[in-house]
Amino acid sequence: MSSNVLNGARFTLAANEITQLPFDSGAEVAFAGRSNAGKSSALNALTGHNALARTSKTPGRTQLMVVFDLPPLKRDGDEPLVARLVDLPGYGYAKVPESMREHWRREIDAYLKMRRSLRGIVLIVDIRHELKDFDRTMIDFCAATQLPCHVLMTKADKLSRGQASSALEGLRKQFRENKVPGTVQMFSSLTKTGVEEARARVLELLHTPRAHEL
Repeated sequence: MSSNVLNGARFTLAANEITQLPFDSGAEVAFAGRSNAGKSSALNALTGHNALARTSKTPGRTQLMVVFDLPPLKRDGDEPLVARLVDLPGYGYAKVPESMREHWRREIDAYLKMRRSLRGIVLIVDIRHELKDFDRTMIDFCAATQLPCHVLMTKADKLSRGQASSALEGLRKQFRENKVPGTVQMFSSLTKTGVEEARARVLELLHTPRAHEL
């Protein structure tokens, strides 16, 4: 098994506002998704940590922007790259006051539009369900701004191989038709389906500058 660079992820800080995030340089990939789609479990599986991101049976535990620093990423001939993973607040949970939901809508919107070091989004969706409004909003934003998006269709172990393959191809077709700059894969944090593929994609996103960086 190849060494896992993401295993070096370490908790840095939790921010309530984008102004509290680390200095906007280097490269980062943000994880977004509904609060019950398995985002924390996916982060833990990708980094190889059991409890890097908090998991809970109560949806919505991630109510801050949580930053994890990675060791400097090295490629032959390049300067080491300062890199981070950012866990965005889970959306869709009902027990949070509307004022807090509105706060996070504003902060996530500002983060996506203003964060210069953001090189891609990993969007977590439950493979068993249709895309929700916020999922579609995120995908539309990525298409409009040419922000690379990689979708993890989680909980693939809950479906038959045929059902999972059909769901995967359906979303890939939507991406092609809507010219979304993104990729889609099946994923299961329980059976580790797709973990190596997802790790490789996260590293590829971190190493790929966006147009404004060139």
